[in-house]
Amino acid sequence: MVTRFAQWIVAARDLRLTGALRDAALRALLDLLGAAAAGVADPGVLAVRRVALGSFGAGSVPLWFTGQAGSAVAAAWANAAAASAQDLDDGNRMARGHPGAAVIPAGLAVGAELAVDFDRILTAIAIGYEVGVTIGAARTTYGNTGTWSAYAVVATAAALRGTPVDEIAHALAIAGESAPNQLFASAPPPRDPAPEGSHVKEGIPWSVVTGLVALGLAEAGHSGPRNILDSRRHYQFADGLRLGAEPRICQCYIKLYACCRHVHAPLDAMFTLISEHGIQSVEIEQIEVETTSGAMRISNQISPQNLTDLQYSIPYCLALGAIRGAGALLPLTPAALSLPGACELAARVRLVLNPEFDARFPAETLARVRVAARGQVFLSDVTAPRGEADTPLAWDEIADKVMRAGGLTLTHDHLAMLIDAVSAGDIYLLAKCLQKPGSTLPSEM
Repeated sequence: MVTRFAQWIVAARDLRLTGALRDAALRALLDLLGAAAAGVADPGVLAVRRVALGSFGAGSVPLWFTGQAGSAVAAAWANAAAASAQDLDDGNRMARGHPGAAVIPAGLAVGAELAVDFDRILTAIAIGYEVGVTIGAARTTYGNTGTWSAYAVVATAAALRGTPVDEIAHALAIAGESAPNQLFASAPPPRDPAPEGSHVKEGIPWSVVTGLVALGLAEAGHSGPRNILDSRRHYQFADGLRLGAEPRICQCYIKLYACCRHVHAPLDAMFTLISEHGIQSVEIEQIEVETTSGAMRISNQISPQNLTDLQYSIPYCLALGAIRGAGALLPLTPAALSLPGACELAARVRLVLNPEFDARFPAETLARVRVAARGQVFLSDVTAPRGEADTPLAWDEIADKVMRAGGLTLTHDHLAMLIDAVSAGDIYLLAKCLQKPGSTLPSEM
C-alpha cells in the first residue's frame, strides 16, 4: 500500500491545478496563513521558534511574520506551531483532524528552500492533503492529527524534491512508524485523568519535523517498514484506492472560531437565537446543547485554566460568546480566561447526547440549542457549523477571517498584501509578506 501512495505522488507531482481544485488550494493556503498570523505570538510558539533555530541550523526560509529565517525544518516546525496554536486551522471530517497546519508549512518551507514556483507548491499542497487525509481516514482507531499528518508532510515535500518512488515509500514508512503517538491525548474514554491542556495539543508541529526528517533519512538510505499500511489491525482502506478522484483538499471545512470544531455548531445555533430574540447574556438562565458523543468527550471545563482547555470547552466558549459576542473567539486572547461572569454562565450549560446526531458523526457534526431566558425557552434549528465543505465560505469571508484573526499582530496593510499575494499567486509578494515581521510581536531576544 505504501508503494501505491509513492507511485501516485510521483505521477501527480508534475500536474498543475485548475478550476475548483486550484480554488480550494488557494482558499486553504489563505486560511492557514491567517491562522498562523493569529498564533504567531503564542507563548508555546515562541518556545518552538527558539528551539527550532537553535536545533535545526541556519537558513533563508522565513519563520512567518517574525523577520527571522532558518532551515526548512526549523521554519516548517515553527510555522506549523503558529498555524495550529489558535485552533483556527482547517479540518477534514473523515480524517477527524487538521491537515493544513502540517501540509502548508512544509510545502512553503521546502518550496522556499528550492525556489520553486507558486503552482508547483500548490500541487504539492494538494498532494499532501490527499495522502494525509486518505491515511488518516483509514485508521481503525481514532488518533489525533499528529499520528497521521507526518505522511502528508512526506508526500508534500517529496513532490517538491522530486524524490524517487522507492525512497518515498521508505520515507512514508519511516514517518508512519516514528510519528507522535499521542497515546494520552487520543485515548478513548474513560480517561482518568483527562489530559491537561498544553501547547503540545495534537502534535501537529512535531509531526512536521518527523515527516521532513523521515524524507531526508530515506533519501540518505535509511529504511522503514513498507508494509505498515497493510496492517488491517490499524488501517482499512476503501476497495479500489482512487487517489485524486475526489480531491481531499476540496472536502475540508474552514473555522470561524478559535476553538475545537465540536464547539462550532453549538456556537452558531446559540448566536442565531441571541440575534433572533434579542437575548442578553444576563437574561440567560440555562443553555442546553444536544450534541454528539465526540463533543461530550472533550474536556468541557467550566473554569479552564489555560487557552487550550478553553478551546476544548463547549460550556465556556458558549458563555464567552454570549457575553462578548463572536469577536471574542476570533482571535482568542488570554483575557478570555478571566471574563467576569463567564464561569458562572458556563456552569449553567448542560450537554445532552442526541443519538441521531451521533449516528451522523463524523460525516456531519450537528447541534441543537435551547436557551432559557426571560421565563421562556428558545429552541434553535438543527445546526451544522458554518464553513463546511458542502457549504464553503466565499473568498471574501475567508479574507475577512484573516483580517480579524491576524489583526492583533499584523497591520491592516500587511494582511491586505498577504491576501492579494495569495489571490494573485504571486510567490515573490507572498515571500515578502511572510518575511515581514508583525507589528506587535514580543521581543525574542
